[in-house]
Amino acid sequence: MPKQKTHSGAKKRFKLTGSGKLMKQQAGMRHNLESKASKRTRRLNQDQVLSPADSKVAKKMLGL
Repeated sequence: MPKQKTHSGAKKRFKLTGSGKLMKQQAGMRHNLESKASKRTRRLNQDQVLSPADSKVAKKMLGL
């Protein structure tokens, strides 16, 4: 049986923590940053834990 290939889009977007959770970059930090408050941009710049429902799909794409 052939090896399962890792989804190349998923491996760029998610990283695995030591405890097995998946982290993702939060949306909204690409453009129009002048109009957003500094407090908001700092919050958006932090990594976020992926929800359990989404992490099940993402782990399958990563081959975990």
